[in-house]
Amino acid sequence: MDVELQILKHLARDAHPTVAIVDEYCTEYKDLFKEVRNYECFKYLHLGIMSPIKRKSLPEIAKAVSINSAQSLHHFLANSGWSVEELKQRRLNKLKKALDGNAITVVIDETGDRKKGKKTDYVARQYLGSVGKVDNGIVSVNAYGLYSYGLRTWVEYGFRQCKQELGWTDYRFTDFQHIERWWEIIFCVYTMISLNAPVFLSLNQSRQFETEVQENSDVDFSNHPQWNHESGWKNTLNNLRLIIQPLLLFWLIYPWLSIFPNSHLLMGFNHLIAAMNQFKPCYASG
Repeated sequence: MDVELQILKHLARDAHPTVAIVDEYCTEYKDLFKEVRNYECFKYLHLGIMSPIKRKSLPEIAKAVSINSAQSLHHFLANSGWSVEELKQRRLNKLKKALDGNAITVVIDETGDRKKGKKTDYVARQYLGSVGKVDNGIVSVNAYGLYSYGLRTWVEYGFRQCKQELGWTDYRFTDFQHIERWWEIIFCVYTMISLNAPVFLSLNQSRQFETEVQENSDVDFSNHPQWNHESGWKNTLNNLRLIIQPLLLFWLIYPWLSIFPNSHLLMGFNHLIAAMNQFKPCYASG
């Protein structure tokens, strides 16, 4: 039943779909969000954070995912009733399932980032490794599970990818509870990307499943001239950005289609987005 009919009949509506790669990953967290609007915000944040927009502020994410106002995203992070601990535990369970008993190395690392002013919780003049000196900023200590990468390379560059590409410091909150929620969402996005990396897909039959999907599909995604065939995390991010690109571009131009209707262009986008939904993620449920 479509969403509009559900609303007319006063039924609990389904969340608006995005792209299969995001929807199928996020569905494993769906029960943690009691209201469908909160679950939609969870999915929209995944899209916006993994998108190539330069700054991952809530207003910029709202524009990218075609939300009229960033207020709903702000409410989701600041006021809605979901638990960071429950989300974190669910995410860690997914990773444990994907590892399938393989050993990891636990790395404890601190990351410091500049922050202006004095209103944000835990901001003070302290040593910040990112700038190599004492400055005004916030420091967090994080634990990472390392699998299959060179230890020094991962410590020096691994988490920097997350910070630079996914907007670790782009929050505009001052309350640490809200900042912690933002960071956990980023870790969820980071996990989604990591689970699509070859190192995870090769742990079990996911690689075989992925091959079977591609063989049974008329679409060869790797033929895209910007497709990256390397195995690193940023290479995987690049490819997933190509998968979500048609939907983001459609949302960008859709307001013009209401002014200058073009059924052929609309149909073309529908076909292209449907093709992107054939790219099936290989996630371990748990």
